Amino acid sequence: MASDDSLHHQNHHHNHTLNGLHSPKEEEGAKGGEEPNNNKRFKLSSKLITPEEIQSEFSHHDPAVARINNGSFGCCPQSVIAAQRRWQLHYYRQPDHFFLNCLKPAILRSRTLVASLINAPSADDISLVDNATTAAAIVLQHAAWSFHEGRSRPGDAAVMLHYAYGAVKKSVHAYIARAGARVVEVALPFPVHSPADIVAEFRRALDLARDGGARKVRLAVIDHVTSMPAVVIPVKELVKICREEGVDQVFVDAAHGIGCVDVDVQDIGADFYASNLHKWFFCPPAVAFLYCRRRPSSQGDDLHHPVVSHEYGNGLAIESAWIGTRDYSPQLVVPEVMEFLARFDGGIDGIKRRNHEAVVEMGRMLANAWGTHLGCPPEMCGSMIMVGLPACLGIEGEDDALRLRTHLRDEFGVEVPIYFRPPKEGEVGVVTGYARISYQVYNKVEDYHKFRDVISRFVSDGFTCALLSG
Repeated sequence: MASDDSLHHQNHHHNHTLNGLHSPKEEEGAKGGEEPNNNKRFKLSSKLITPEEIQSEFSHHDPAVARINNGSFGCCPQSVIAAQRRWQLHYYRQPDHFFLNCLKPAILRSRTLVASLINAPSADDISLVDNATTAAAIVLQHAAWSFHEGRSRPGDAAVMLHYAYGAVKKSVHAYIARAGARVVEVALPFPVHSPADIVAEFRRALDLARDGGARKVRLAVIDHVTSMPAVVIPVKELVKICREEGVDQVFVDAAHGIGCVDVDVQDIGADFYASNLHKWFFCPPAVAFLYCRRRPSSQGDDLHHPVVSHEYGNGLAIESAWIGTRDYSPQLVVPEVMEFLARFDGGIDGIKRRNHEAVVEMGRMLANAWGTHLGCPPEMCGSMIMVGLPACLGIEGEDDALRLRTHLRDEFGVEVPIYFRPPKEGEVGVVTGYARISYQVYNKVEDYHKFRDVISRFVSDGFTCALLSG
């Protein structure tokens, strides 16, 4: 590897602008005398995609499965998969030319498009990485170094939501708790009735973290959309509170952000904002972006990718664009995703609006059929919503929830995550299980009717999760 990477290190500094980008499709045209269209603008198409074309774009999905779980792994249309394959073949055809002449400008073009989508000041503020967990590692590594190097003191605090994604919670402990931070979790209510409930608990957690003013809060980790249970968090208001209360830095983990909820990083105001592009933005796995807000001081200068390669020290965006020989194609197809989005009425904003309206409608339909309720008000959900399952199913723990999910998948062809909400002291006969349903452009009403009918049949047959324990 040393010789190939050394060659890359010596020669790949000359393609830093969009003018050098030749996509596989454009190179074919250029050979015939055409000038590659490197500055294509993605206007909405005058010919909107039809329902039949949508189903064709996702014809690789298993037709026997009601796939109402886009939130876990996302989806990728055929046209984008084809573009990814072209990039992969471009690499296989002549790897040296691909790595030395094509990769960096192609990644820059994707970064530039992402920056425009989220209102970042510049593509220089955007790094492309594998996933939001990698982005979290970059931010938390940076925070840990502040303890190791004496800028933070042992006992200074970090605050995160109780419902933070499991991998991120473990990363907080692996990086900064190990370095000496005191970690305080924000206890969030569920079901949740209003954003005010979350704001109140966040203020209480900050008070606890400061311990009467004796400690400094160095980092707040805030989800934009929690994963399980799925709730849209009032991030802008929480970031504002952090600024008022003197929290050093704020990282918004928005794994479900772009394509699911509105994202304007300058309006949100966090120091770091990360979102997957393969969940709700139709990219193939795995790719995410990390936005880093520029600060007057040099505090962001020592942000580094956890995989150290030849680009170390050239800035996080450049470091992340080369972490050794690997498949970079998921990072290169953002232009083709934009072309796909342009075929929909209203583009990505129209998709978000319709997905939100549809998932609320389907959630209400299910709750009415089962005599239960939603886990949050409609305004606190994006393209996912929590729906209470009948209490008579006897979901008494996380093992029951997992077994029920597996049973639904294996026996009935329904793919949906199940969340266990422990009953509070004194509660009897309450809803303890919630289904997290998603809605994406490929979904049909029949998917949710199938789920409704299976659960209703369980109820009429006297089924309980205890029957799955054997």
